[in-house]
Amino acid sequence: MSLFVAPEAARATRRDWVGLCVLAGAVMLVAVDGTVLDIALPFLSADLQPTGTELLWIIDIYSFVLAGLLVTMGTLGDRIGRRRLLLIGSVGFGLSSV
Repeated sequence: MSLFVAPEAARATRRDWVGLCVLAGAVMLVAVDGTVLDIALPFLSADLQPTGTELLWIIDIYSFVLAGLLVTMGTLGDRIGRRRLLLIGSVGFGLSSV
């Protein structure tokens, strides 16, 4: 028997599932873009012939920019609304990735 028994079984609504899908889609865009960078790395190395340090910068700069935008976009989300910013950012990120 479980130690925690909820008084009422909470069921996810359709809106909850749609919200989860939107959030998962946004995370998937970031993951796919990082994967594309990793796949393109050998071709970039052949064309640009970077040193070891430059190769690390090519890989890491994506994460650095993403981390820097996290705080900025969090503040902007507080001002214009998190849902609106998520949708605008997902569409913009998807279009720029294509």
